[in-house]
Amino acid sequence: MIKLLRVHQYLKNTFIFLPLFFAGKITDPERLTSCIFAFCFFSILASSVYIFNDWTDLKSDLKHPIKKLRPLASGKVSLKAALILMIFCLLLGGTGLYLLSPWGLFIGVIYILQNIAYSLRLKHIAILDVTIIAVGFVLRLFIGSAATGVVLSKWIIAMTFLLALFLALAKRRDDVLIYQETGKRMRRVIDGYNLQFINAAMTLMASTVIVAYTLYTVSPGVVDRIGSDKLYVSTVFVILGILKYIQITIVLGLSGSPTQILLKDRFMQITIFGWVMFFGWMIYLQ
Repeated sequence: MIKLLRVHQYLKNTFIFLPLFFAGKITDPERLTSCIFAFCFFSILASSVYIFNDWTDLKSDLKHPIKKLRPLASGKVSLKAALILMIFCLLLGGTGLYLLSPWGLFIGVIYILQNIAYSLRLKHIAILDVTIIAVGFVLRLFIGSAATGVVLSKWIIAMTFLLALFLALAKRRDDVLIYQETGKRMRRVIDGYNLQFINAAMTLMASTVIVAYTLYTVSPGVVDRIGSDKLYVSTVFVILGILKYIQITIVLGLSGSPTQILLKDRFMQITIFGWVMFFGWMIYLQ
């Protein structure tokens, strides 16, 4: 049952903290507490989506070398038990978000509806499928904004969308590799992709992320707010992280789960930690 909730996927929901972090207000106890509760309740709500996805993907998961071990596909959890758990998560997560902020619940409802549409239809449409995944990360930013009252900047929205699109393309590349090696289509949308297209698209998105982030670090508004023109140095961590992820994706062919990569790859962990420490020092300590 715990595996069905996909607790390890909650790592994605740390994007909820980004608005507070970038605004330089993560040390505000009241706002931070609200953000933590938003993270918890949205994570519970997201678990209901994961259960629904597993239910709709049941047939395709049975063909996947790894996903066939999921609770529903392996038969370790019954469909009835999964349905009850899904409804419980939906009600608990939704109620919690509403108590924090009605606007937060509205964003949560949009997230639920988007994922239902994705599971039933949109995941079968090439390019639109990865776009929907990227929008999901942007919605996490709005959850964090609603819970804390921090206004989102155009920079953080744009960079989050671009980075999430890059990660989604890398994940789709894994499905293409499996199809080429085994002849099994994990998803119908695979017909709309091939390695040449995904490699080119990933290169484009990686370049765009780096350029956008660099422009952000040297923009006059950001320099004035932080009080330093040295933020551009953090671009090194962004470049290293993206290069490493491309290596994991193209050389090692292990891009099926971005969350697992972040949890296991030491280089990625050190790079992200270095970026957080440097960026945090520039905002809060210098």
